[in-house]
Amino acid sequence: MDVTASVCPICLGRIPARVEEIGARAWLVKNCPRHGDFRSLIWNGPPNYGFWRRPKNPTTPPVVHGSVRNGCPLDCGLCPDHRQRTCTIVLEVTGRCDLGCPYCYADAGKRPAPDPAVSQIETMLRLGRDAAGDCHLQLSGGEPALRDDLPDIVRLARANRFTFIQINTNGLRLARDLVFVRDIKAAGLESVFLQFDGTTNQIYRKMRGRDLLKEKRLAIENCGRCGLGVVLVPTIVPGVNTDDLGNIIQTALDLSPVVRGVHFQPISWFGRFPGRIPTDADRFTLPDLMRAIEEQTEGAFKAGHFRPPGCENALCSFNANYLVLEGGGVRPLSPPQGSCCGAAPEDANEGAWRTISRVARQWSAPKSRPPREPSPLPMLSPINLDAFLDRARSHTLSVSAMAFQDAWNMDLERLRDCCIHVITPAGALIPFCAYNLTAADGRRLYWS
Repeated sequence: MDVTASVCPICLGRIPARVEEIGARAWLVKNCPRHGDFRSLIWNGPPNYGFWRRPKNPTTPPVVHGSVRNGCPLDCGLCPDHRQRTCTIVLEVTGRCDLGCPYCYADAGKRPAPDPAVSQIETMLRLGRDAAGDCHLQLSGGEPALRDDLPDIVRLARANRFTFIQINTNGLRLARDLVFVRDIKAAGLESVFLQFDGTTNQIYRKMRGRDLLKEKRLAIENCGRCGLGVVLVPTIVPGVNTDDLGNIIQTALDLSPVVRGVHFQPISWFGRFPGRIPTDADRFTLPDLMRAIEEQTEGAFKAGHFRPPGCENALCSFNANYLVLEGGGVRPLSPPQGSCCGAAPEDANEGAWRTISRVARQWSAPKSRPPREPSPLPMLSPINLDAFLDRARSHTLSVSAMAFQDAWNMDLERLRDCCIHVITPAGALIPFCAYNLTAADGRRLYWS
């Protein structure tokens, strides 16, 4: 049993918590003196909870934004108790949205504040880069493509020494406005994090309120025309699209190398969500996801291919890379799970740098190379190394997942290892799950 701390989902006060393991499953158990007991499923193995955990030597953020007064998660900025540097800064450039999805971590489009001015965004970019050092930037919202000046914002980010810039988008404008896609690419955008919940319109009607599959495919096509890498980002909701995981991955394979990865995000209960307390049946944990992927891809993508992360807490995510073969099959490129789990502690700073490098390389569009003369040798012959390397430079696919935390399953030990940080207008860096933390009544911890 692990002793940790959490928050009460009713009042968001910091409270003691513990992790209880029964076989391959684990629950976060906690008690608020005012609001009673809470128990939330956090791991439904195999692989087992204990096997997946990875010890790590912590690092201190280069710049801290305050002192420790009330304890995590109330002193974020980052505070001196945080144990990981920034890998990605998320900058919200608008609260507006052209969808009204039943599931939305940002609760976007609901009484949005005016868009921040470009001058304010420039200040946030400078403050964030000075505090975090070299890291990735994701422009988010709301729907960032609603800003006509998004190319100007991308150029400002480049001027402030962000070398990998991505937008988090529903893809609607990218589907209808090829000139806009060309402009953001020319300004320096590298990657599109595309909301892509499934391969049928029935799924989109349930999750986004309307048919969207045609727009999603057109957005990917336009990104490919303009040389932008695309990552498909499905929000996974039990009973809605959990049977479509294999089809999503097959779509990514069919659209490689424009599609560079699939990044699954099991639903977290923050922002806008069904107004009730989540039960165990509402949870789709990382091991549930790994096993479902293996089953739905008929073993081509095995649960054993996936590895814990090197940057964030091991319980937050998994990842694997694959070579996409000419015949449509795949070959795993990542070492298997057993080669890493249970090993000596890793260095958090080194893990962050490896992640920053790997993501920038994988999620960007492949760089064009002069064509080689075709070889009569088999594609993967040991002799034909050049052909193999050429294929690996262009036709690789990452499959990964991120299990964000909400007020019911928040483990503050995990939060202290977070590397994805939202920047505030004052330049504070807030761990993503803390920034979006939402009480049962919709109240926020860090913004309203």
